[in-house]
Amino acid sequence: MKKVAFYTLGCKVNQYDTEAMIEIFEKKGYEVVENDEVADVYVINTCTVTNLGDRKSRQFIRRSKKKNPDSIIVVVGCYAQTASEEVMNIEGVNLVLGTNERSRIAELVESINRDEKINYVDNIMKVKEFEELSIEKVMGKTRAFLKIQEGCNQYCSYCIIPYARGPIRSRKLGNIISEVKRLSDNGFKEIVLTGIHIASYGKDLGDTSLIDVIKEVHSVEGIERIRLSSVEPNLLSDEFINEIKALPKFCEHLHLSLQSGSDETLKRMNRKYDTAGYRRIVKNLRREIPDIAITTDIIVGFPGETEEEFNDTFEFVKEMAFSQIHVFKYSPRNGTPAAKFEEQVSGDIKNIRSEKIIKLGNELMDSYRRKFVDKELNVLFENHYGNDRNMIEGLTENYIRVATFGEEKYIGKIMKTKIAKLDTDIMMGEIIEF
Repeated sequence: MKKVAFYTLGCKVNQYDTEAMIEIFEKKGYEVVENDEVADVYVINTCTVTNLGDRKSRQFIRRSKKKNPDSIIVVVGCYAQTASEEVMNIEGVNLVLGTNERSRIAELVESINRDEKINYVDNIMKVKEFEELSIEKVMGKTRAFLKIQEGCNQYCSYCIIPYARGPIRSRKLGNIISEVKRLSDNGFKEIVLTGIHIASYGKDLGDTSLIDVIKEVHSVEGIERIRLSSVEPNLLSDEFINEIKALPKFCEHLHLSLQSGSDETLKRMNRKYDTAGYRRIVKNLRREIPDIAITTDIIVGFPGETEEEFNDTFEFVKEMAFSQIHVFKYSPRNGTPAAKFEEQVSGDIKNIRSEKIIKLGNELMDSYRRKFVDKELNVLFENHYGNDRNMIEGLTENYIRVATFGEEKYIGKIMKTKIAKLDTDIMMGEIIEF
């Protein structure tokens, strides 16, 4: 039996795509092995959001060929799409696929030999249909990430993703619900709807929208929670907030992209909102859903970011009282407008600003979580806590990670849990049995 190994970088969308490609190879009779083992085929699903992603991709390509000089090396994903010729020039690479035609991956692998080098990357901007990469075999029994959308039309000045993923393409609602039902039948309790820009879901279809997807998933028996991956604030109209508020399965958590708390920086980033609009949306959310967790992303050191602009961001982040923050130091991406901007910020300043926002983010996260000490929350337990087989951990609806003493039988179930205390990066609790 031939063996295939996968190495995946980047976002949940990439992870979903890898799971789908694994199934394609399994249906062809391949055994899937760990990526540090000897395999006949190595598939590297790349990311190009940062320079680090590119570098890790190149390193793994070289390591894989050393493990088995006779192997076929396949490179897919965003880095392959945006720099296919560069990838082709890496010694050992046989096949470059990019972000389309992945449904043919096993077929294409079997059509080449280890001495060939073939570039199947095409112009992603011409692709208009969502490539169906559904997952039939499901592992685990907790949370499932479900890809419903591909591509982005936003063209933020720093972001390479629209060039790597192409224009928006929405998955057909019927196919989404079919996969949700399979997930439910396999015991999954929570669905996380994900995509490159899920707020744009349905705009290319014309007869449906993201709220329609949420409502349809909500109606599937056995699914108890629905969560969204990152969304932009402009999605959250008063009508949308009222719609999700009325859905008991919709988690009290939104990852609401910010990137900067300075209006001047937001303009240079080509973001489609300002801080006043963002503030209004957050206030509306907290008025309608008081305990909601609002998490976000911040980029520090964007070209031209002055000390005053950074301070504006710092104060705005503090005002918004996010429950969690992902902080990124700006990384220039060739092919994006921002890479050519003057006044690039030095690495030392980026490091200082990053540390300040991370410290603030940790303080805000602790402040948010402490509000729930001595309260009872529903926790979906996912696995054992560390190496302790007597403890289990999981997530609340509002994205708080909780650990407790608990038996194996509770994993995969939602249990009412009393929160006892904050313990560094996790809350400790006690399952309440009735």
